[in-house]
Amino acid sequence: VQLQASGGGSVQAGGSLRLSCKASGLNLRISEMGWYRAVPGQQRELVASISGGGAPNYADTAEGRFTISRDYPRRTVYLQMNNLTPEDTAVYYCNAQYKGSHWGRGTQVTVSP
Repeated sequence: VQLQASGGGSVQAGGSLRLSCKASGLNLRISEMGWYRAVPGQQRELVASISGGGAPNYADTAEGRFTISRDYPRRTVYLQMNNLTPEDTAVYYCNAQYKGSHWGRGTQVTVSP
């Protein structure tokens, strides 16, 4: 299983970013996919996840601002992040639950005031 995350960057508060996670080596239709984030000194936390059937789940901090989706033909999971705040600054990681837990490399998101 390989997960390739992209789309991070630097934006001002109130801005938007879309993260992408291209997956290979797994069946996207039966895999739960998730986006997590981590800041130095803190545990990695779940931001959003989506089941194989397409049911989304959001952390309270993401509800109403972030949208997780998946594109089966492109084998890609997206995280659309709107109305970003400095508290969203973190390294974001893609995760796949498929015959075990798999992680991609993180992508940095920096939100300035």
